[in-house]
Parts: sequence; structure tokens; C-alpha cells
Amino acid sequence: MTQVGEGHGTAADEAGPVMTFGVPTVGEILAERYQLEEHVNNDSAGRQVWRGIDVILRRPVAVVLRHPGGESATEMLQAAVDASRVIHPNLVGVYDAIDEAQRAYVVREWVDGEALRELVTQEGPLDPARATAIAHSIADALAAVHATGMVHGNVHPGTTLIGDDGRVVLADARADNSDSTESDVRSVGGILYYALTGHWPQAEIGRTSSLPDAMRDGNGTIANPRQIRAGVPAYLDDLTMDLLDKRVAAPEADALAAELARLDSAEEEYEDVGPLRFTQGTSAEPVRSTRKIVIGIGALAVIAVLGLIFGIRAISDSGADKPTGTTQAGTNQQTGQNGTGDPANPGSGTPNEAPKKLALTADMVRIVDPPDGGRTDEGEAKFTVDDDNDTAWRTSGFNEAKFYNKPGMGLLINLGSPHSISDVRVEASSPGVAMTLCTGTADPGNSSQGDDQIVKTYKQLSTGDADDSDDAVATPQQCGKGEVKKTTGTNTVIPVGESQKYQYLMVFITELPRDNDGKYRVEISKVEVWGN
Repeated sequence: MTQVGEGHGTAADEAGPVMTFGVPTVGEILAERYQLEEHVNNDSAGRQVWRGIDVILRRPVAVVLRHPGGESATEMLQAAVDASRVIHPNLVGVYDAIDEAQRAYVVREWVDGEALRELVTQEGPLDPARATAIAHSIADALAAVHATGMVHGNVHPGTTLIGDDGRVVLADARADNSDSTESDVRSVGGILYYALTGHWPQAEIGRTSSLPDAMRDGNGTIANPRQIRAGVPAYLDDLTMDLLDKRVAAPEADALAAELARLDSAEEEYEDVGPLRFTQGTSAEPVRSTRKIVIGIGALAVIAVLGLIFGIRAISDSGADKPTGTTQAGTNQQTGQNGTGDPANPGSGTPNEAPKKLALTADMVRIVDPPDGGRTDEGEAKFTVDDDNDTAWRTSGFNEAKFYNKPGMGLLINLGSPHSISDVRVEASSPGVAMTLCTGTADPGNSSQGDDQIVKTYKQLSTGDADDSDDAVATPQQCGKGEVKKTTGTNTVIPVGESQKYQYLMVFITELPRDNDGKYRVEISKVEVWGN
């Protein structure tokens, strides 16, 4: 039984050491709760995988250990925390994530069964119906992950587990900066290709693997599943190759899941299922997205678009008295009171403009730490806007969730001029942060007295709960004195609404989550302001 497969490790993972000291032993109880029963295997990242027992709930668990802990295990632990937010029957449940410095470990659901990698290696390629059912389950799992704004980043035959009861689950999320929802979806094509042929399309997925590469001709072109084995329906062959072909737009995960469900329910009647129907969102319009159609009409589409552009330009040049403002794709954007707008003043547009991320620099942000706070975090504000996920504003550790000597701490943002703001997006190290958004008319100065004045005079805009409404309503409450809800995830969107313009915004924290060392703290690695 393989509980964690090869998957896609990061460069650091691939070079990571196998645990050589502080080695766990059979019968050892971790965190006074998880008893180790059997060492199952080591994965490609050098992590030990154990079967264990939760001695409190009396249920089997899988324990994935890494040496050392600390900063080197941050990615693994953060991925586990993110994965724990999504509950779905086709995702392995994550129960715990613990850092003991010398080693760190993630405790998750134990699945009796084997990985797709082992199943195909032992039994050979699967029949089309079973391959479809497996891909359907994985696409369903990804739809749930993507709905939260996260990426899985590790869809692979080694992380696709097939339970003895027939349940298919996806394990071991490990997304990095190179991963996206599109790469997740295309990896479902890789799962189909591997299940049907026993080969993994490494170049098309964009990651190397110890699995045998896809079969190719002399030019390196990948062979279709139907060219490798008989009995693969043409419809399933097209679907698999479309997902692997970057010239064909990838569907959203939920649209792919719906299409695979349609094929899955058709059982053996593949010839009667009709054309591909990637119906994005709630649209009922069928979209045929196969390579044959895309390649066949590509040239005609280019000609048609060019003709349309030059035709419109000719009409506009002959009849227009004055130039109009530019329009973003997919919007009906006007950028000023008379339709022109001032490109040098991003706050001059109307609320009808599509929101965009406003550029923030280190000199536009600072930490607000009211009197008695010590102002020890002052130099870390720049880490929230440097586009580096490895740097962050890290608060001090406190003995209580609420700041005992001050109302809270904040990140003050001076946009330089008033802007219409749609929302503020905050990326934190863990959920459970009581966070709100406040605004004022000025920055009285980077000093204890100035910070005190900000906290007393700034007014609260939002509770920090993005699910309450689309547009938050400004209230007269003093910052942090109104209702402040805790975040439910690590990525939080605080809605503002564009009815007014703001120059000064403050992300204000009034309560901290508990860290692994028992202290209360949080790290804020990214803050983005979206608007015009």
C-alpha cells in the first residue's frame, strides 16, 4: 500500500535529505496522540510515510514525517493547512500538521488501497470505463479545491489513491509558483493518458517523473492512446489529447468534471455521448474544443478578426469626432466623465472600470503599532508588497489571542491619491485572524503618537468577511470597535465597494491565531489593493 506517491516535488524537496537521526520507531506516540504502527515507504522528497493510530479517536492515520522541521518544512506544513480547509469525498482528509524543529509531520486520512501508479504497474493499462471514472473523481476533487481559490499542484498517478472500496482520492497537495488551475486540469489529461496506456506524458504536463514517458514518433510528437492500444473510444481519445494540447483552451475543473460525469454515466455507449461539451459555469451553450476544430478553423478565425478590426477602424475614423477611451477585453469600460480618462491618474476612472491590482511600493506601507506596543515590527511592512512569498510581516508571539496591551496592530497603506476600491486581498500564514479594514483622512506620522491617533480616528469599513455582501458599507465605528470576524482561510478578500474613493486604508488585526509553539502570532506575506 502506497500512501504518498511520487508526485511533483519542488527543487528543495528533491534535494531534501532522508531522515537519518531522530528516526521514529514502531510504537512511538507523536504529539501524545498518534502512535506509529508501520513504516510504509519513503516518498520522492525523502519523507517517511507511516501507518499509525489516533489513540484518542481510535482510527487509522497516515503520518508523513520530514527531517528537519522548522523553515525547511514550512511549505509542507502550509500545504497541509491549506488542504485541511477543503472537505470532499475525493480528497484525502488532513487532520493535523505539527512542527517539532528536528522533524515535522502531517497527519492525514489512511486509505486502504493503492496508488494508481502501482495499480497500472501491476495490472497494466485500465479499461476505458475505469479510467474515465478515476479521472471523473479527480476532476471533482480539483473543482472543490479551485472553488476555494487554491491550486493542488500535485496531480499524479502517485498521488491518486484507489481505495479497496473503490473510492478514488487525491492526496498530497504541493503547489508552487509554477502551478495553476490550468496545470491541475491538464494533469487530469495526464491521469487519463497514464491509465489508458501506462505512460506518463512528461513534456505535456511540464514535470519530469520516473514513470515511463509517453510514446512518441521520430519528431517527438506524442502518440494518441488509440495508437498504442486497441479499444480506446475515439471520444475519450480526443478528450485526453485535448487536455494535453496547450493549443486548446483548458476548461475549468467543474466543467471538466461535468463532461467526465456525462461520459462516466454513459458506461459502454461511448459512440452515443455526442460532442465534447465543456459548459463553463452555468452556461448551457455547448463548446466544442477539440484540436481538430481549433486547428481547422484557426486561420479563418484570424482572417475574420483582422477583417472586423480593420472594418471597425475604418468606420470609426470616418465618423468619430474625437478619440474614445480604451476598453479592456470583456468589459464596456469608460475611463472618465466624458469617456476619455487620465492615464496618469489611475483614480480618475469611473466605478464601471474593471478593477485592477494597484501598484504598491515599500514607501506606501508601514506598520501601525499603538503605544505600549514596542514598534518592533516597523521595518517589516515592505515584505507585504514585495511579491516574494518567502518574506512576510511576522508579528511577535503573544500569550493570548487578543493583544493584551493594545487594541491591535495594522498595516497602513497610503495610495498617494484617492482611488475607487473594490477590495483588499490579504495572504496570511494561517486562518483564524480577526481582521478588519479601516480608513482615515491622513497619516499623522510614523510615531507612537501618530499610531495612537490613527487607531482612535480611523473608521471601520468592513468586518473582513467576504461572504456577507458584495459591497461593504462604511460605518461610524472606531477602527476595531465594530464587529470583527475571524478569517476562515489563509487568503482573505475584504470587499469595499466603489461608491467612494479612499487614499488611506489600514488592514487592522485585533486577534491572532495560535502558532505551533503555543504562542499567538501571524505572518502576512501579501497585501493587494484592487480598484481604479
